[in-house]
Amino acid sequence: MDKINPLTAKDTVKIYVSHTKKYSSWVIILAISLICASSTELYRPILYKQFFDVLAKGSLTNPSDLFFIIFELLFLAILGWAFWRMTVIANIYTAANIMTDLLNSCYKYLHGHSYDYFNNNFSGSLVRKVNRYSRSFEDITDQIIWNIAPTVISIIFILIVLFFRSPILAWIILIWTLVYIIFNYLFIRYKMKFDLERAAIDSETTGYLADTVSNHLNIRSFSSFSSEFYGFKRITGRLCNIRIKSWSLDNYAEGVQGLLMLFLEFIIMYFAILGWKNELLTIGDFALIQAYLIKIFDNIWGVGRFMRKIYSSLADAQEMTEVLLTKHEVVDKENAKPLNSKMANIIFQNVSFSYQKQSNIIDSLNLSIKNGEKLALIGPSGGGKSTIAKLLMRLYDINSGEITINGQDISAVTQNSLRDAIAFVPQDPALFHRSLMENIRYSNPSATEKEVIAASKLAHCHEFISKLPLKYETFVGERGVKLSGGERQRVAIARAILKNAPILLLDEATSSLDSKSEKYIQDALSELMKDRTTIVIAHRLSTIMQMDRILVIDKGKVTEEGSHKELLKAKTGTYQKLWQIQAGGFK
Repeated sequence: MDKINPLTAKDTVKIYVSHTKKYSSWVIILAISLICASSTELYRPILYKQFFDVLAKGSLTNPSDLFFIIFELLFLAILGWAFWRMTVIANIYTAANIMTDLLNSCYKYLHGHSYDYFNNNFSGSLVRKVNRYSRSFEDITDQIIWNIAPTVISIIFILIVLFFRSPILAWIILIWTLVYIIFNYLFIRYKMKFDLERAAIDSETTGYLADTVSNHLNIRSFSSFSSEFYGFKRITGRLCNIRIKSWSLDNYAEGVQGLLMLFLEFIIMYFAILGWKNELLTIGDFALIQAYLIKIFDNIWGVGRFMRKIYSSLADAQEMTEVLLTKHEVVDKENAKPLNSKMANIIFQNVSFSYQKQSNIIDSLNLSIKNGEKLALIGPSGGGKSTIAKLLMRLYDINSGEITINGQDISAVTQNSLRDAIAFVPQDPALFHRSLMENIRYSNPSATEKEVIAASKLAHCHEFISKLPLKYETFVGERGVKLSGGERQRVAIARAILKNAPILLLDEATSSLDSKSEKYIQDALSELMKDRTTIVIAHRLSTIMQMDRILVIDKGKVTEEGSHKELLKAKTGTYQKLWQIQAGGFK
């Protein structure tokens, strides 16, 4: 990405503007108070001109005229102070609320993306994009309100006044302003590629840092700190180089701006002297002109920097705007209805699926699961077992075929109603950095404390929770790192028990349990599976012996089917070989 995408920049502006409409009355108040505040400041040099013209009369000066002008200056100063305070109040209210709305919009839309989208993007980079988006809005509006708008108002006001006093001076300032703005615009367009590169490397730095922080145990286990630090230094070195280029260009631009201002001041004063010589200007006009020159220089000196800041902020926002413009991969249909989940007859009919246009992981799968049936899926790694679970939860849309529950195509029902009907326990459950009570109750927020404890006892996690100092109020750390793998799985099982959904989906749910805990969990799961349609994915065959039906899945197809006893009777087969290996202690 070597330049800002003008279409994306327009979309960024549209998104920002759309969020301001809710606060349009405050925006109007802000604009009016800003114009009035700037105008009162710009009218004061006119009073100073009158003051010095009165003084120039010498002995003919009437002190009362001077006192009257001083009181006018005081009144304008107080009025300007009041308008600036109103501008600040309006800006504080609108900016704070709009930034909050932007964060909420980003959060909502980001979480609408698919499971696959999060697998393909660093969580740290996504978090940074969201945070930079609202800050970019703040930076842009600050530049407009406190710098760009006052500069525009000042130049327009000054040009109007000077056209009445000395048209030639007004034309000089107008032409000079156009040259100044064109120079800065062309410079900004040139420099933008460096700002975009800086934003991209900045996101890369955050993503790399977040990745190493979340994998700190791997870094220690493999003694790879030196290589990881070298990789981080390589990225930060690129960031340093691009910053030096960007800041050096700013320095060159400011040097050119300084020369332009020197020339303007010389030319203006030269023509002002000629005007005074020809009695077209008074001594008071010199005070007026000098005050206006100082005002112009004070405002316009930073215009290039202000515009660069706006473009830089647009560059920072561009990545998040692209996220917001990326269509959600898995969406509810326009007239999607809730799933009727009183029963759970599940049918996969000619279902095919592939990840990112690769060869099919699931190939023309036909599978029927009756309501209340306990089904086990086994097979080699990569055979498609977990993919079947993800397709049932509609984490992905299938390429062809149809998946129905009670005759309803799951692509035609709302995603929330579908997932509400499924209690899912993954192989490696991730918990929130919240209390154990909150994590277990997550599946059923309305559950009472007694119900949470009852589910915990069934899942055999009440025992270890009771021994903790804070018991159910214990925080578990990011993704549950303060708990062992087996403890996390038992908490996840307790969460599934509490959900009490008609469909139970277990993906290696007992893989991290010791033999004693597994026996307890098997007893709990036996109770949990009653009157529920259950799909169990497992490698350990001891966990699935009591299933009504066992399917061997290989290369996305069903290669064997039957109960435990039926599959063992086969002379050859994958299930029989796996059983012999596991029953024989892997000899």
